[in-house]
Amino acid sequence: MAKELEKETVESLQKMIADKREALRVFRFEGEGSRRRNVREGRTLRREIARIMTELSNRRIAETSKTK
Repeated sequence: MAKELEKETVESLQKMIADKREALRVFRFEGEGSRRRNVREGRTLRREIARIMTELSNRRIAETSKTK
C-alpha cells in the first residue's frame, strides 16, 4: 500500500483520510447493540489512516528539509 500512496497527491491523500475516518465513524456507531460481522474492519481502517498520515508527514519533512 505504501507504494500506491507515494503516487497520490497531497489533496487526494487528505480526501482519503477524510473518507476513511467517516467509514470508521460509521463502523463504530452502526454496530452498537448488535453483533458485528467483521470486527477486523475497524483495525484495518485505523491502520490505513495511520499509513496515509505517515506518508503526509514524510512529505512534509522532506519539503522542509529541501527549503533549508
